[in-house]
Amino acid sequence: MTLVKVNNHPARNLSGLVDGFFQDFPATWGRESNFGFPPVNIHETKDAYHLELSAPGRAKEDFQLSVDKGQLTIAFEKKEETKTEDYKTVRKEFSFKSFKRTFNLDDRIDTNGIQAKYENGVLKLLLPKKEQEKESTKQISIQ
Repeated sequence: MTLVKVNNHPARNLSGLVDGFFQDFPATWGRESNFGFPPVNIHETKDAYHLELSAPGRAKEDFQLSVDKGQLTIAFEKKEETKTEDYKTVRKEFSFKSFKRTFNLDDRIDTNGIQAKYENGVLKLLLPKKEQEKESTKQISIQ
């Protein structure tokens, strides 16, 4: 999305707004600033999937992780802030909204081996793959 305004023509502004929305649509869908969900990166190696959820400014105790019926759920519950009379907020731009994201897990994921850690504002999950049974070559005799 560009921040430079090129033309002030009213008809083109509406057209540019609509074009800009659909042009950026896939890249911006699901971003925290737009829809309340933190962005996620998912990487795959031969042994595991690595899920990274960007959630700066939160505490690891505020996350709830669960696996149920082949679905991984990551939730964050916003805690109530205590208000005091001698502390007045003049401007507040930080936003820590509650969220809940659910991911369907593949049958190849070892749900008992899932590990999670929160560091530098990123919740990192290791989703190990199950050991695959290697098919052995079988000789078939002809009768």
